[in-house]
Amino acid sequence: MPEHAIGTREDWQASREALAKLEAEQAERNEEIKRKRRELPWVPVEKEYEFDTEDGKKTLAELFDGRSQLLAYNVMFGPDYELGPCPGCTNLGDGLDGALVHLNHRDVTLICFSRAPIDRLVAYKQRMGWQFPYVSTYDTDFPFDFGLAMTEEQAQQVVAGRSARASVHPHW
Repeated sequence: MPEHAIGTREDWQASREALAKLEAEQAERNEEIKRKRRELPWVPVEKEYEFDTEDGKKTLAELFDGRSQLLAYNVMFGPDYELGPCPGCTNLGDGLDGALVHLNHRDVTLICFSRAPIDRLVAYKQRMGWQFPYVSTYDTDFPFDFGLAMTEEQAQQVVAGRSARASVHPHW
């Protein structure tokens, strides 16, 4: 069990007030970040993408399912992953079904997508009991075009960059 400081009620109150100040500053910063995210410029998607879904092939526009907004979460589950998707992504996926109806009522379609083939996604979705739409980007450029995956060449450049930094900063 970790060691904890023992103090007076006044010590606790002073520490709590300092923490409350930091929390308020963080909340202000979060609001600024959210505002800046909303102000990001929109960019037209001019390339035609086609995705594998449980209902067959669909274009990016069709994934919106008639709504004006698409909220898409990239579940890290590559075509060569043997053990299934990322545990953190899976944990997040477990909480998404309850949000579906609320998002739909706000003109938002929620999907998840991964690079693994659709048959593996459907099997995993069924195993987990998920209801949200799960879409495969397998054999598409979509995850590479939007910085969600790296080509082998890009991955090698990252590794080379880390090696170079590590020789300059051995503590990294």
